[in-house]
Amino acid sequence: MIYRDFIVESLRQASELARKKFGHVTGTVKPNDANQILTEADLAIGQLLIERIQKGFPNDNIIDEESGVINKGSERTWVIDPIDGTSNFAAGVPTYGILIGVLQNDIPVAGGASLPHFEEFYVAEKGQGAYCNGKNISVTREPHLRNALVSYGIDFFPEQPKRLDEEINILSDLITQIRNLRISNSVFDVVMVATGKYGGYLNRSGKIWDSVALHVILEEAGGTYTDFWGRSIDYSNALRRTSEGYTWCIAPPQLHIQLQAIIHKQSH
Repeated sequence: MIYRDFIVESLRQASELARKKFGHVTGTVKPNDANQILTEADLAIGQLLIERIQKGFPNDNIIDEESGVINKGSERTWVIDPIDGTSNFAAGVPTYGILIGVLQNDIPVAGGASLPHFEEFYVAEKGQGAYCNGKNISVTREPHLRNALVSYGIDFFPEQPKRLDEEINILSDLITQIRNLRISNSVFDVVMVATGKYGGYLNRSGKIWDSVALHVILEEAGGTYTDFWGRSIDYSNALRRTSEGYTWCIAPPQLHIQLQAIIHKQSH
């Protein structure tokens, strides 16, 4: 219970700020990635969370998507995504969220996520379960991918045209083996898996701040959280790897195996 109350209160304050700005901001495209949008809300929420962490945990490192790295030489690092799903947020679409994760010696040990529009707050600490608004959550027990909704977040990178072809092939195969496809390309998709509403979520276009908080929540809800190809995710040297891409395949264990079979069939 080291982090839970602090994370939830931080998310409440950040969510209040997000709701005030929702529908009243416009996004600008980041110069180094046409898929990424920045708004004044990202900056304001990031600053609020940084200030809270520096007050509550003054000796800890911080990684914030917009402000960058604050290196205190600590074994503990807070990882912030002020608005996950900024393109949704900027367009007035409510499927966006706020993420706060904690790495201890390169291992995700705590995480929180809020969906401000829905007034939902998700939090988990390693070994303590996952909760939404104080109630325990868990992934679905559905054993068959055919009966599950699955989400797939996908972006286009002009410098990697072959990657899009690969993803379209996987997506085509996936659609024939699930009940329906869903896409918000944000934290919304992950918490839908953690609460048992979706059977899985795939994405190859993330960064470390998209992953740490949700990694803990999903695993504590009983799910399997790996990279896209089923390998363990490496968070080592996080302060120096903020520009690297992160991928994931998340699902209940039985459905994760089935998703990996689809991915590896197409990958070979």
